[in-house]
Amino acid sequence: MPRNKALSLTAVAAAMALGLTACGGGGTESSGEGESSGSEAEPLQLGYVFPETGDLSFLGPPQIEAAGMAMQEINDAGGVLDQELPEILSGDEANDAAQANEAASRLLDQDVDAIMGAAASGMTMAIIDKVTGAEVVQCSGSNTAPPLSDYDDGGYYFRTAPSDALQGPILADTILGDGHQSVAITYRADDYGEGLANSAADALEQAGAQVTLQEGYDPKASNFDSVVNAIANSDAEAVLMVSFEEGVQIIQGLLEAGIAADQMYSADGLNDETLAEKVDEANPSAISGFKGTAPNVDNAEFTERLQEFAPDLEVFQFGPQVYDCVMLTALAAEQAGSTDPAEFADDMVSVSKEGEQCSGFAECRDLIAEGTDIDYEGASGSIDFDDNGDVTSTSIMVYGFNSDGEHEALDYVDTGTE
Repeated sequence: MPRNKALSLTAVAAAMALGLTACGGGGTESSGEGESSGSEAEPLQLGYVFPETGDLSFLGPPQIEAAGMAMQEINDAGGVLDQELPEILSGDEANDAAQANEAASRLLDQDVDAIMGAAASGMTMAIIDKVTGAEVVQCSGSNTAPPLSDYDDGGYYFRTAPSDALQGPILADTILGDGHQSVAITYRADDYGEGLANSAADALEQAGAQVTLQEGYDPKASNFDSVVNAIANSDAEAVLMVSFEEGVQIIQGLLEAGIAADQMYSADGLNDETLAEKVDEANPSAISGFKGTAPNVDNAEFTERLQEFAPDLEVFQFGPQVYDCVMLTALAAEQAGSTDPAEFADDMVSVSKEGEQCSGFAECRDLIAEGTDIDYEGASGSIDFDDNGDVTSTSIMVYGFNSDGEHEALDYVDTGTE
């Protein structure tokens, strides 16, 4: 059974012009595994379901641009199976299940071979049955909810971001390392929020710390006064909020309640370089000392390339992971000699580990053409997918905000399951 599937990144007009068929991937096989016969294969069609609007819209641009940069590099090297990748097909998840479903349906109707995304774990939960049931590969660079590890996806779902089962303990260590022994935890009541909150709480309690509060909240609430009051009444030394952009209101409320920013912690949902201005535009230093964790890698060279490719980018989170999703999908198609996701899904795992290490599409593609098993070393790390399509090693960044309210990478912690 194939391991994963990805969506196509082409525009509707481009897809119609290419005469692609309706659903499930339109690629055809080449002459044999590792032997590219590009003239026999239809172009690999990619798509994305990313947040272009909604409370995670700050994560859309870095993921969209990283996918675009990967595609440009692939096309500059001659394309997949000697066919240039068509323009990526877009879909807005908007952190809304109905809208994410509509976006996925449109992409499937345009015969994508692979979908990048969704960005939010909850939005992937909303579309994964539709995408993988159509036998299309799905690869997310930012899904972290633990339940996705053993989800029945037919072998078509992958993620280059780590499960929160890996991030939670590092978040707990960050809080404990600052000397806090009692923690109030509040989280958005969805798959992402509950999964990371439970992972961090378990690690805190195993280390002997007290969790004085662990409560979910409705992220669509009109205000978060009850959340702030519950935290203030818990008498905890530190606060962990697993939030998206609604966390800005919670931070503002906690500051007004007299809780200092250096008692506050969060994760990737609030890893936003512009967070200080959102909390207090007139006084960005108000969140000095605020800390969190997020899947990230110390890869300045990649960030510089992405900045050069997209000079207006302000947020870079999950860019390396999405870049790797595109590269792995392209290399899997090369390895299978086919742009049909039913043919290349199994190769998503094989190109990620246990072969000759390589980086960059051209280098890895040339090794495949020589009949060499490859181990793609990505912009986000080693990848090394397991049988569930999860990474087995990763890097977690500890971030913070300095006395001027500027976002900083404080540390990078390597972790993994092997």
